[in-house]
Amino acid sequence: MADLFEKIVNRRTPLGQFQDFAHGYFSFPELEGEIGPEMYFHGKKVIVWSVNSYLGLANHPEIRKADAEAAKQWGLAYPMGSRMMTGETKYHRQLEQDLAEFVGKETGYLLNYGYQGMVSIIDALLDRHDVVVLDSEAHACIYDGSRLHFGRRLTFEHNNMESLAKQLETATNIVSRTGGGILVVTEGVFGMAGDLGKLDKIVELKNKYQFRLLVDDAHGFGTMGKTGAGTGEHLGAQDGVDVYFATFAKSMAAIGAFVASDKQIIRYLRYTMRSQIFAKSLPMPIVIGAIKRLELLKTRPELREKLWTIANALQNGLRKDGFDLGRTESAVTPVHLKGNPYEAAALIADLRENYGIFCSGVLYPVVPKGVVMLRLIPTAAHELKHVEKTIEAFKDIREKLEKGYYRFDDPMEILRKYHIHIEL
Repeated sequence: MADLFEKIVNRRTPLGQFQDFAHGYFSFPELEGEIGPEMYFHGKKVIVWSVNSYLGLANHPEIRKADAEAAKQWGLAYPMGSRMMTGETKYHRQLEQDLAEFVGKETGYLLNYGYQGMVSIIDALLDRHDVVVLDSEAHACIYDGSRLHFGRRLTFEHNNMESLAKQLETATNIVSRTGGGILVVTEGVFGMAGDLGKLDKIVELKNKYQFRLLVDDAHGFGTMGKTGAGTGEHLGAQDGVDVYFATFAKSMAAIGAFVASDKQIIRYLRYTMRSQIFAKSLPMPIVIGAIKRLELLKTRPELREKLWTIANALQNGLRKDGFDLGRTESAVTPVHLKGNPYEAAALIADLRENYGIFCSGVLYPVVPKGVVMLRLIPTAAHELKHVEKTIEAFKDIREKLEKGYYRFDDPMEILRKYHIHIEL
């Protein structure tokens, strides 16, 4: 019999296998200074393209003031207890109702965290007789929530409506025997590739198949649609979305999330979602701060317009210079290059140390082998000067990559070359 801790220490998980080389620099990096387009990394000022504050609210003066005043008035403890027991306030109810009305739903329910919330929503909506049908590129929280499901789980090819229809045929046959229902789960904006879920096409399939649709719109809320109400609004399909979910961690630049739907469904979730029933209520400063954030999101369209000015300048500039941005249709800007993991590490280090550009790198299995994806998140706080400097830097590192400048046999050579100190 093995010792549990000995097994864990010697185990190399998909991400953990890189920890000795990456920790503190490529993974778990420490960005310092006020949140914005320019911060400090290892003592150097860098242009940051890795913070999801799409509308620039993270350091907006009105937001900072609202957060500070709420913390001073209420402290971080109030209200104590779960919503069901002693954590209910009129402000929590106001926020969730305002959010629901903004996205065109009857009512809503606040959630403590986005990831935790989505896992719990899926768990609560399904029983062992039901079938859940997922997009193959859905976020980890959707997959993890579906793993709690005791019934059948089916997956359709990413954004492939023929594949979805085939899985719906299978699901329909299954529930005809079990007496259950069908839940389709997808995303509004896919956070890695930046493409949109085909919500309008999925909703059209309701004419042939009986199912309910749950949409995770974490990256679409606040950025997509005429008013910023999300991808469903953008595609004219919001009425066909049965359960709408979004997190505060992106456009709202906060923590928490919400789910919105018909009153009877939200009432059911209030009394069924274990992650909320057995968790402390969101602290008042978070709630008051979110009310202010929603106000700015609704009344300051210039923030969303600025986001798209920067996003379009960045994406059009990169495409003009021959960079492959894949299938993005959103502000998410993935840049695809050819290389191995060591080359990826070296070029990311070069960008940070010598060009003052901080962005995230994505490798296999998120992208195919031999592909290096640099993921940039433009925000309303960025300026065109940041775009111009970044495009010039990317042109340089692409040329270096093609000439073999980033080829290394030992990852420790990369650390030595760029004078990177990793605390093992």
